[in-house]
Amino acid sequence: MPATVIEVRVKPGDIVKEGQVCVVLESMKMEVSIRAGRDGVVGAVGVGKGETVEEGGVLVVLAEADTAENEGDEKRGKGLL
Repeated sequence: MPATVIEVRVKPGDIVKEGQVCVVLESMKMEVSIRAGRDGVVGAVGVGKGETVEEGGVLVVLAEADTAENEGDEKRGKGLL
């Protein structure tokens, strides 16, 4: 079921903690908070406010916190929200 992005609370380079809200979606008049599944650094944000997203779409890409200095390292520490 499609959802609309109503808030993006992170940007590339932000350090996030497990459970931190990264994106808020609205579907069927209900808000759903998308939380980080682990500690990490935001490598990329794949959505913007007002966009419609489908199930399985990439919202945020997380890298391991200790790989933040290795910008562009796509082989390790990758997590998707």
